[in-house]
Amino acid sequence: MELKEFVTKTGEIILYKGQPDLDKLEILADGAGDIWHSSFEQGYKNAFPDIVYQAATFFWYINDFDNLNECVSWRVNSNQFAVRKSVWETLKGFDTQYQNIQLQALDFGYNALRNSAAIPLYIKDLFGSDVIDEITISEKDRYVFFRKNFKIDHSIFMLYRKGFWKWKEWNAFFYAKKNFKQTANRPVLQPRELLPLEGKPTVSYIIPTMMRQDFTLQLLEDLASQSYPPSQVVIVDATPENLRDEKLYLEKKYPFELFIKWQETKGSCRARNEAIELCTGDYIVFGDDDIRIKSDFIEKHIRILQTYKVNACNGLDIRADHQQQNLADLEIKLEKLAATRWKVGASAGFSNANSCVKTKYVKQLVGNDINFDGGYGEDSDFGMSLIKLGQIVVFNPFSANLHLKPPVGGYRFWGNQAKILGKKRKTQPWELDTPVKSIRPVPSPTIMYGIVKHFTPQQVTEYKYKHFFLYLFKGSKKGLLYRFFRIPYKNLQFKKSLFYARKLNNLGIRHK
Repeated sequence: MELKEFVTKTGEIILYKGQPDLDKLEILADGAGDIWHSSFEQGYKNAFPDIVYQAATFFWYINDFDNLNECVSWRVNSNQFAVRKSVWETLKGFDTQYQNIQLQALDFGYNALRNSAAIPLYIKDLFGSDVIDEITISEKDRYVFFRKNFKIDHSIFMLYRKGFWKWKEWNAFFYAKKNFKQTANRPVLQPRELLPLEGKPTVSYIIPTMMRQDFTLQLLEDLASQSYPPSQVVIVDATPENLRDEKLYLEKKYPFELFIKWQETKGSCRARNEAIELCTGDYIVFGDDDIRIKSDFIEKHIRILQTYKVNACNGLDIRADHQQQNLADLEIKLEKLAATRWKVGASAGFSNANSCVKTKYVKQLVGNDINFDGGYGEDSDFGMSLIKLGQIVVFNPFSANLHLKPPVGGYRFWGNQAKILGKKRKTQPWELDTPVKSIRPVPSPTIMYGIVKHFTPQQVTEYKYKHFFLYLFKGSKKGLLYRFFRIPYKNLQFKKSLFYARKLNNLGIRHK
């Protein structure tokens, strides 16, 4: 492939094909992106929907986003795109083993985003071409894509969903299986060198907590030792009145303003929203009450946002072996990660235990959707809501936390009731006006709500098929027959979960 070169004012070489707006490309080269295209208007928006047979609804970027001038998108047009020369050379360009150059470009963008820590961006009007391509991908190329990128199980699942009675599908499946294998050790872009801290941005740190005052005090000590301390820490404490010590947080002075709010509502989403209303900083760092953080934690959050010129990042969450571990143990765990730690790119998730967002965009979203209270998935929902605003959420390996995960306390105390059936069960917020009776909904209705909220009905259906496929075939061989006979009951559980998810979705996003 012949690519033209454009040299920016800083001396960086950008390769391109087609006719981009070079003035706009100059500006883009100073930002977070590594690959740029305008493919939505050229026939590529939501191209290659067959990715659903692998990703189901577990990939934020399975769908392209609407009504945005800029956003993350891996659907590159092979005839109209630009890329940093260093990135093109590191990723080794298009994979010519595909017969179709359109799929070569899609594979390049997909792997750049999902595996190589590069950031591909759709930029409206970067390329002025009004040529609309017709995307035609053969069965063979489709199975080659799955064979080269995923385990064989996903190809088998696609064969089942596409129609195992179709000879063309079988022929393509065996062709890919015979001639190709899964690609190992994809190249990964190295993180950019963090720039020195610019200015004096203020930072608000939010801690929702419940029956873990001792852990919260430990976290306050870590925050007091920061090289760039927060200007404000907001604690929303839901510890019951008879179990809490209201003077505990005030016994020591800290190098930041400390706000204590005793929560009268229920739920971690409501707690964060109540804290957000009190935040005055330029940035908000979200943290759980049961984490430990190193002294450069906040500084590295701000520096990575400034270096990549983005407004949100998701930090590195390290699970502790037990709740007595400390920062020395965190250092050992980070050393064991070695080179695998250093991967930035567009984040594949978002964690309320360790994330930093410019306050402007937090308040644009208002906060967490309280439909998730009593369950799981609120942090992923918040992250996806950010990218639907056109924000790039980068993964930040520089700011790591040690997640202690004590067995008692925390907001899951309320949510654990969801596992109980009968008279002892306490109604969960997501049950609304229809309490759970004899059938416990599985998966979690709030997880299902997030799926219904962000993905198409057809993708929800594919998630269902994938859910049962994994349930049936991923367990032990001895238990296969037992699982097979339990399918009707599992289906009732799934339908019950979907029932609650749709009721929540009909309510719409709520914040109070």
